[in-house]
This record gives sequence, structure tokens and C-alpha cells, in this order.
Amino acid sequence: MPHALSNQAINRAKANMNHIYAEADPRAYFRELETVDYAIPDRAKPVFRALIGHLAESRGTPVHALDLGCSYGINAAILKHDLSMADLYRRYTDPALDDASSEEMIAADRAYFDGLPDAAPAEVIGLDPAEPAVAYAEQAGLIEQGLALNLEEEPLPDAAAAAMAPVDLVMSTGCVGYVGATSFDRLMPAVGEGDAPWLANFVLRMFPFDPIAETLEAHGYVTEKLDGARFVQRRFMSEEEQAGVVEKLEAQGVDPAGVETEGDLVAEFYLSRPCAEADRPVADLVAS
Repeated sequence: MPHALSNQAINRAKANMNHIYAEADPRAYFRELETVDYAIPDRAKPVFRALIGHLAESRGTPVHALDLGCSYGINAAILKHDLSMADLYRRYTDPALDDASSEEMIAADRAYFDGLPDAAPAEVIGLDPAEPAVAYAEQAGLIEQGLALNLEEEPLPDAAAAAMAPVDLVMSTGCVGYVGATSFDRLMPAVGEGDAPWLANFVLRMFPFDPIAETLEAHGYVTEKLDGARFVQRRFMSEEEQAGVVEKLEAQGVDPAGVETEGDLVAEFYLSRPCAEADRPVADLVAS
């Protein structure tokens, strides 16, 4: 029978990458993740942009987005400036930048991103427990505000809650598993102060989304998975990591054959909306 595993137990199967979020700039982050073709922000981009388009039409612009697990502001860079992971890999692994200080990187990035056209009508708040990464994203101008918080361990401060009142869209591309139902339960009263936001989460198949969906249901939300769609996050870093993830999937009754057994960590997409706004199927929303 399938086993109920804690997120902590499941996370032990994954390679630990905490060190790449502790640097004062994102060069180490991109150098390491390029080796495993980390690409989930690219895969998520058309989905997020479709949702931003719908929300902009119904609520006006700009759309206010909250990026959970924002790290160095990668989703903001890709969405707001129509960039790709390949663009960012080229920028941050350029040998010409090897000797730049973090302060010089911040100044160069602010000038670089300020010089690019806006491609999506969105303003982004970033939330992540990795303080150096959040600080960089804010100082480089990728996110309008950065919040270095761990909502699994601490309640949402009043000042942060006030900043979240305008949020129309909560998005994530891989933090679920580190972030669980506790974080969403603490977040929802704040983001629900204005128009109730939509929540768009890309979730690795190894992490059950049911506990979060049940928490959101208690806040008046319905969650729908995009059936039949799978999104590659990255290659496994090692055979050991792959074997550990496959084992955890099988223990939960999830068949990894032809998916994780092929060498990739794979996510699925879940959209949670207020019940009154959930009449249109998610497949229609992201296809248009």
C-alpha cells in the first residue's frame, strides 16, 4: 500500500543545494544549475503569462504577483523581461564577470534589466528564506519588494502582511515540499485582504499537493490539476538522487516509469482559485 511520507523525508532523497542560495549574487546558482539543465522557469513561463493576461483583463494592470521561493528573482526576470534560462545562463556564467564584486554585479544587473522592455504587466513581490538571494533580487530591481521569511517556522509579520494585500497571483516553481500547508495557511489571510488571488503552483510529483489543497479549500478555494501535463524541472544530479526519488514515488503509489526513470525531476501544475472564479477549466485558461 502507498505510504504517507513527510516532506522532510521526501526531501532527503533530493540533492542538497542550499549553498547556492547563500551567495551575495547569483553566479554560483547559475553555474551549478546549468550542469543539470534546470529549466522549470522556462516551462512555467507560458502558463504564468497566460494567467497574468487573464487577471490583467479582469482586474486591471499591473497584476501584483507573489513569487514563493523567489531565490534571486529568476521568475521575475523571465516574466517581466521576456528572457529565458539560456539568456540568464549566458549572462551569469560569462567569464568577463568572474572578477566582478557582488556590488558591481548588482549595479550591472540593475542597469541591464532597466534597459530591457517590459514584457508582462506585472509587479512581483518575492518571498524566500534565503536572505542573500532575496536581497539581491530586490537590489537588482527584479522584484519590487523582497521578504526573507520562513513561514513554516514563523508567522507572517504585520508589515509583510500589509505588503501582500494587493496580490492577484501567488506563484511557485519548486518550493512546495520545502513550503507546505502551514505556510499557505499563514499566507492566505494576508493575500485575501483585497481581491482573492489565484495560486499557481508547479509541484514535483514526489510531493503530494493534497494537504495544501485541503488547506486552501478551508479558505474558500478549489484546486484543479492540469491533467496530462508534465514539466521537467531538471536532470537528476546523480544516480543516487534518482534512485532515492524513484523509491519515494513508489512508496506513495506514484508510478515513476517513463518519467523520473528517464532521468528528470518532473513537476505537475495546480491552479487554486476562489470557488466563484473556478468555472473555466485550467486547460482552457493556459491554452489561450
